[in-house]
Amino acid sequence: MSDEADRFTAVYDACRGRVWAYAVSRAGRQIADEVVSETFVIAWRRRAELPRTPLPWLLGVARNVLRDTVRAEVRRESLAAEFGEWTERSAQGSAGDIADDVTDRNALLRALATLPEDDREVLILAAWHGLAPAEAAKVVGCSATAMRVRLHRARRRLTRAVDAAVPPPASAARPRVRLVQEEV
Repeated sequence: MSDEADRFTAVYDACRGRVWAYAVSRAGRQIADEVVSETFVIAWRRRAELPRTPLPWLLGVARNVLRDTVRAEVRRESLAAEFGEWTERSAQGSAGDIADDVTDRNALLRALATLPEDDREVLILAAWHGLAPAEAAKVVGCSATAMRVRLHRARRRLTRAVDAAVPPPASAARPRVRLVQEEV
């Protein structure tokens, strides 16, 4: 093992428990392990910057990781609330003789809100922002092929969620909602 790796291992062994305790005191046990992991990943990447007394620096990194985690959670909750408002507005507006596409839109928004965040993200990038899979892949940080697979799977899950949310009419089969133009 190199001297650099030995030093980092010593820092990890000496400080991991205290960084974990700090994270628990700020965010609880469920998030603490993730915060500690991310803190030491950052410390490894920036190991040349580790000061002689690394604990305060590591706690500062953990504090920033916690802040970013809270921001991400707020964004997720905000998006979920926005989907809820869209669904509620659509439901309030869908009385009697409103066109079928409004009902389909409402069902689509409800179904979209039930999907995992990763699925919503790729669908929103493709459908609402109009990005091609190669462009969406750059946003998400994966290959274009992986994005196509993710998009295909997300579309399938969304179709199943829409079908589960909208019972077919008694007299006729419900028309299939065109979710996103498939790209070949």
